[in-house]
Amino acid sequence: MSEFSIASPDFKEGEEIPKKFGYKFENREPELDFDSIPDGTQIIALIMDDPDAMEAVGKVWVHWLVFGPIGLSSKFPNANLKREGKSDFGEIGYGGPAPPNGRHTYIFKAYALDTMLDLEEGYSKQDLEKAMNGHVLAEAKLTGTFTP
Repeated sequence: MSEFSIASPDFKEGEEIPKKFGYKFENREPELDFDSIPDGTQIIALIMDDPDAMEAVGKVWVHWLVFGPIGLSSKFPNANLKREGKSDFGEIGYGGPAPPNGRHTYIFKAYALDTMLDLEEGYSKQDLEKAMNGHVLAEAKLTGTFTP
């Protein structure tokens, strides 16, 4: 069996994320596809963050927190069933790349979970990580860069 993975038709691993996904541009969510989802997976959780922000703002900047079930296809998330957390922009939902200084790397971390999560919209990264503890069947990662 192959390993759980995440990919996007919008950009390839390690490549530049198109401008339309940037916070100060169209702020559109990239399409995400998953492969080899482990048996027993109830939902997929996703954390998108910018570790390069540590140098500029003193912390890893959270851009997107979302979880939900995978539908009949491997697309994610099902818009009607997803539940989103609060980004470091102070908003619920996706907040695209917006590096304050030059090119930054963005990491989309996906987690296949063996349970549903009982978190209200607007949860924090810490809330999500605590709720996922002990329920992660597999992890996958997709990285992209963005230059304003």
